[in-house]
Amino acid sequence: MTSEFSSLLRRFRRRAGMTQEALAERAGVGVRTIRGLETGERADPRVTTVRLLADALGLEPEEREELLAAAVRRGGEPPAEPEPPAEPGSSAEPVAAPAPMLPASALDEALADVADQLAQAVAARWQREEEQRQVHDPYPLPVRWQSVPEELTDHWANIRRLPAGSAHTPLDLSGRLDEIVAVYRRIPSGRLVLLGRSGSGKTVLTVRFVLDCLKSRTRADAVPVIFSIGSWDPTVITFRAWLTAQLTRDYPGLAAPAPGGSTLAAVLVETGRVLPVLDGFDEIADGLRRPALESLNATTLPLVLTSRPSEYAAAVAETDVLTAAAAVELTDLTLDDLADYLPRTTRKTRGGDPTATAWDPVLTELRERPEGRAGANLAAVLTTPLMVTLARAVYSDTPGQDPAALLDTERFGSPEELEDHLLDNFTTTAYRPRPGDRRHEFDPDRARYWLGYLADHLTRLDTPNLEWWRLGCAARRSTRTLATAVVICVVIGLTDVLVGLVGDILSFQLLDGLAAGLFAGLIFGVTYWFMVAAKGAAVAPTSVRMRLFGKAGRPLRRAVHRFLIGLTFGLAFGSGFGVLDGLSHILYGAPLSSCLRAGLADGVFFGTVFALGAGPAFGILALLETPLDIRSAVNPVSLLRENSRTVITQFAIWAPAFGLLVGSGSGTVIHNLPAFLGEYNWNTSAALKLGTASALGGGLGYALGLTAWGQWVVFARIWLPLTGRLPWSVMAFLEDAYERGVLRQAGAVYQFRHARLQGYLARGYGGRGAGEQAGA
Repeated sequence: MTSEFSSLLRRFRRRAGMTQEALAERAGVGVRTIRGLETGERADPRVTTVRLLADALGLEPEEREELLAAAVRRGGEPPAEPEPPAEPGSSAEPVAAPAPMLPASALDEALADVADQLAQAVAARWQREEEQRQVHDPYPLPVRWQSVPEELTDHWANIRRLPAGSAHTPLDLSGRLDEIVAVYRRIPSGRLVLLGRSGSGKTVLTVRFVLDCLKSRTRADAVPVIFSIGSWDPTVITFRAWLTAQLTRDYPGLAAPAPGGSTLAAVLVETGRVLPVLDGFDEIADGLRRPALESLNATTLPLVLTSRPSEYAAAVAETDVLTAAAAVELTDLTLDDLADYLPRTTRKTRGGDPTATAWDPVLTELRERPEGRAGANLAAVLTTPLMVTLARAVYSDTPGQDPAALLDTERFGSPEELEDHLLDNFTTTAYRPRPGDRRHEFDPDRARYWLGYLADHLTRLDTPNLEWWRLGCAARRSTRTLATAVVICVVIGLTDVLVGLVGDILSFQLLDGLAAGLFAGLIFGVTYWFMVAAKGAAVAPTSVRMRLFGKAGRPLRRAVHRFLIGLTFGLAFGSGFGVLDGLSHILYGAPLSSCLRAGLADGVFFGTVFALGAGPAFGILALLETPLDIRSAVNPVSLLRENSRTVITQFAIWAPAFGLLVGSGSGTVIHNLPAFLGEYNWNTSAALKLGTASALGGGLGYALGLTAWGQWVVFARIWLPLTGRLPWSVMAFLEDAYERGVLRQAGAVYQFRHARLQGYLARGYGGRGAGEQAGA
């Protein structure tokens, strides 16, 4: 019995009077693909393939949706029509489809519920972000746009999705901030490019687009989600896979399995239930914009893309425009905009004219002497929302500051010097002491240095995203590995010494702790190098939590996988530690031959014990993992908190299990392998010490080296504060910078308020020298 999709495809093909070979040629796919899809052998068709088939078959819109829905449902209930015989001349035999998982209607309803929850989380996140940026205080700055040169826009027939031969005319896409959704909905293709120079308000516009979309969203509409596309490397990961990864990072609950074996995030993307709002195409690394644009053109997903005009134009010149996309460009603020806005951001003057404000001299200069040096400089700077909001922060929101200082041509001889002045003083203003303010008090100079390090860190990684789990990634790979190995060495060595002090000689236990720490640091360092550092990667945050009771998904395959990993790692670590422990007897005058025999015996003993302990212990963890709720982590702080909670719970479960297995297993191994191992002075006390030290040391080593939270501890809580690059309370500093408006939140990561601010701080940090410490 074949699937619903297989039967539909076969019926549509026969109705069109095509053979499998003819359909394959017209759609541009292989004949084996067609046969596999029609027999059910290929039960998970790609959405792109389905759309190619629908185009080749000339399906009506309703039929296209029916075929696409059947493809997404995959193993759903087949239709009631009988199974027709195989095609004449075809050697393929019908293959049974996977067992039904959910009826089609139930699956659609479940996905709609997930999309609704995602919409609520997105709305809450960006509503808070808009309030944090004071967009509505006193009112949003005007953002308008105009048409762009034709070479940056696709053919209007493609944008309007018109059939061949139809007359076509350009669409009227003019509008302002509160009309962005209405303008977007006038575009049949659903693809829009928003161009604007640095600071012109592209990000504010995307936030307003998302919030307005969500206000009028129906249950059938896609959920608009903002993605910072600057972190995408199209040569490493496909567009849909990247969208899926970003969704699971910002909404860990979407990593939960969906019917068909995929994740909820992947299904939402594949079924078109997510509308990507891609902010910052210009922030993609040099050399990657052309392949990025080509990858976007390989999809037909509706989307919104923002970019600076020059970077987008350069990518278009190298390849082509964004297919079926209309494009508009944001315009500059006018003098009337400034005259309406700036006076309303400052206090009224005392006495005299109640309508007079501190901005009057500036506005008068701009209006009456626009050709003068001061007026021309200001007119060139105060044309973007970014610079206007910085000027407001420095002069309107700060007591005792007079905006007339901006007219001083001795200090500011060019627009660039004015912009640097505003960027520089914005940071100083943000950290000025405020009476009665309960926020953390950070010294402005030290805060600037730490922010400079963070900006330089992002510049080195070539990303706008400040991720707490990657704070050590800007360092050299060898440095990262050494720092991780040293911390683990010290922690495990001290743990071994403290556990062994009960009943043992201090000198012997210090030597044993030193050996255990050095070897643990070496093993975990090598493991970290091959699994993390050598790949230039970072340990990603977990998307699960531990659940002792109740259903925890379908973890059997994951448990077997973890069991094998634990078995292998335990065998490698135990064997190496045993050999080193046996050879260490040479320090007490034992003959080399005796030490070699002892090392071999200890290697077998400890390797077997640790393998039989680590394998089942890791398997148990997998059995207790369950996906997070979709709304469980919506910002960096909550994601860090969730990860720390998960790691601590894992340690609380794994350590006792591993310790018990090692302690009890040691006696069993000695009992069953006495002839080879020789005589061992082993008793209950020795087994208890081995189990305790192994549980604590192994758990701490794994947590510090191979979890995102552990890497946060190693670098953000130990390494970077020790070297003076960051404060000891890093997360408090980051959250404080966010509250002061220096940083912003984009899902589970921080970003600088603007790329211009990041670049300015990074240059300042580089000028002071990478090795200089704050306050030195």
